[in-house]
Amino acid sequence: MSLLRWASTLGVIGAIAAGVYYTMHSGAPDGAANRQGRNGAGGPVSVAAKPAMTSDVPVYLEGVGSVKALNTATIRAQVDGRLLSVNFKEGQDVKKGDLLAKIDPATYQAQLDQAVAKKALDEALLANTKHDLERFQKVGTLAISQQQIDTQVALIKQQEAQVKSDVAAIENAQAILGYTTILAPFDGRTGIRLVDEGNLVHNGDTNGIVVITQVQPISVVFTLPQQDLPTLTKAMAAGPLAAQALSTDSQTELDVGTLKVIDNQVDQQTGTIRLKGEFPNDKRQLWPGQFVNVRLLVDTLKNVVVVPAESVQRGPDGTYVYVVSNNTVTMQPVKVARQDEKNAVIADGVTSGQTVVTSGFGRLKDGATVSISDGSTSPETTPAQKRPRDGKKSSSANENAQATQASTEAALVTGSTSGDGKHHQNRDSGATP
Repeated sequence: MSLLRWASTLGVIGAIAAGVYYTMHSGAPDGAANRQGRNGAGGPVSVAAKPAMTSDVPVYLEGVGSVKALNTATIRAQVDGRLLSVNFKEGQDVKKGDLLAKIDPATYQAQLDQAVAKKALDEALLANTKHDLERFQKVGTLAISQQQIDTQVALIKQQEAQVKSDVAAIENAQAILGYTTILAPFDGRTGIRLVDEGNLVHNGDTNGIVVITQVQPISVVFTLPQQDLPTLTKAMAAGPLAAQALSTDSQTELDVGTLKVIDNQVDQQTGTIRLKGEFPNDKRQLWPGQFVNVRLLVDTLKNVVVVPAESVQRGPDGTYVYVVSNNTVTMQPVKVARQDEKNAVIADGVTSGQTVVTSGFGRLKDGATVSISDGSTSPETTPAQKRPRDGKKSSSANENAQATQASTEAALVTGSTSGDGKHHQNRDSGATP
């Protein structure tokens, strides 16, 4: 009984080993074909390429800033009283000198009238004192003493000074009365009304009546690293610098203005320098408090060689590009002067007119043969010819294996996740008898 059990166990183990051996050897031709396809034995590598060009490239400095009104004023009452009227609408554009509000002037008009009356009284006293002096002078010292004459002269000077004081009191009363009429201090735009008509307002109220901001033109305050100072000062010495105000994603140009001020000191905590630009804001795309990106044009590189940014590759020895000549690529080291998200300025290594590879780097190497696509689709290589399988494979299994191999080759070329594991999974499920 035990011998029979041992014999059965050995038979099962042998069957499993035979199955594993058969499966591994039946998949070997596919694996070899796949490796052959990945190594490029099936034909030239399909790539996208573009020619290097000569052009003028603007040099920008970019910073983040916030929009500030050119002028801002909180309109407050300068005298106490009842707010008789509010003569503006919220969000209204006002001109300098426009009437904004009116405070009850009755008390201050009365004070002015009192000052005017006081001046008239003092002027009458002065006139009478002058007539007395004239009479004293006509009579002479025979009727009155010289001391009385001198006293009369001094009295006239006192009353003249009193009249001058009355004039000043009148001017002060007129000024206070004028404070009851509130006018716009400059051209601007009113905000939300802070006090309603009929309320009592006081001199020194913190909130005020309304805030006016001047938004045309408008300013933007932004920062740049202190390392850009030499470039900034050199560029400003040559003339005014153009500034672009961009949306926070830098995709939309909001306005174009000029740089007005470079601050006179560097912030030691952040290592940045503050700058101020002024923009006409004709379309009112800029609003006080808004965050924007600012692009400052500081230079223009003339007649430089430019290639697409994606064509520049980086390796252990530095930057390089693949140059296409007669359907063969050459790995060419280059020196990049400047680069942004779209273009790279090549200082050395590539000349205008040479064709450089922009995509399809997955199977590319120095000296490889390539075919250039039009760039409308992702570059793909031609699948390698599969070697015929043995007669134990069914025709449907062969078709599944070929489709799996083709998808694996395409994934490797386009730079997506390697399909090696996916290929073996399809092979095991479709090619196993």
